[in-house]
Amino acid sequence: MAIILGIESSCDDTSASICIDGKICSNIIAGQLVHQNYGGVIPELASRVHQQNIIPAVHEAISVAKIHKNDIDAVAFTRGPGLLGSLLVGTSFAKAFALANDLPLIEVNHMQAHILAHFIEENKPEFPFLCLTVSGGHTQIVLVRDYFDMEIIGQTTDDAAGEAFDKTAKLLGLPYPGGPLIDKYAKLGNKDAFKFPEPQIPGLDFSFSGLKTSIMYFVRDRLKENPEFLKENLNDVCASVQDRIISILLNKMKKASAQYQIKTIAIAGGVSANSGLRGALTDTAALLNWDIYIPKFEYCTDNAAMIAIAGYHKYLKNDFVGQDISPLARLQF
Repeated sequence: MAIILGIESSCDDTSASICIDGKICSNIIAGQLVHQNYGGVIPELASRVHQQNIIPAVHEAISVAKIHKNDIDAVAFTRGPGLLGSLLVGTSFAKAFALANDLPLIEVNHMQAHILAHFIEENKPEFPFLCLTVSGGHTQIVLVRDYFDMEIIGQTTDDAAGEAFDKTAKLLGLPYPGGPLIDKYAKLGNKDAFKFPEPQIPGLDFSFSGLKTSIMYFVRDRLKENPEFLKENLNDVCASVQDRIISILLNKMKKASAQYQIKTIAIAGGVSANSGLRGALTDTAALLNWDIYIPKFEYCTDNAAMIAIAGYHKYLKNDFVGQDISPLARLQF
């Protein structure tokens, strides 16, 4: 039997999870409301709140899993990418817990963990598959050949899809986090009401900076004409913006699927919780005969269950690191 404690602290969610022989037995997530006052995550505040949350989160994860801390066989933690201060809190706790209990340490790449979240549930994708990994900081198409044999075949050249959602929400006067609110209002709007450009980026890479700029000028010009424009058209603007972001993502996935002759498609990351993306992927799969995998909502956003499951598969390979390990804000596969 292998019992893994997973620790996730890459951004503003403090999370702890217990994985027993590949089964997630607890997944505790402590959010941070303080950032709502600033319209985005403040790194210094995030790291301070992590310090407050991490011990209670780990204690609850162990309690919910109905084990004792002495039963744990290894500690898996997010090494990166992420906010350096936040990562430092999680890394320091993981190292201290492992040292105090004479346990091995397992470093986990945050983006790989998002992909491996697909192996938490019974319905698991078969290798190889393509995964669209979309979050506030990353937009990638990953060719997944095995648990840790992954290749980024396309990624954003500037901004991430999640950032495009959040910055658009800010332009529309919506509170942080704005991405879920755009999704909410988009359900009530007409996606064909307004047209936004799709960047013509060659290959499988993405770009969202130009789209963000066009949205900014669109909002500015419409408000000059009619100060009540957003109040009168908020649902339609959200629906139109969301539809364009989704079309950019799925058009690249269609191209990747055709290029690599792979029809097993997965999505991961915080933006994979977007109902519009999930629905559009389902519709596309029906048209192109894709075999798709969409994670549960709780495994889309940052969570320690994905760290624990990744740690479990590394534990089986005896893939451990020493106490001299340090967090890395930027970390490639």
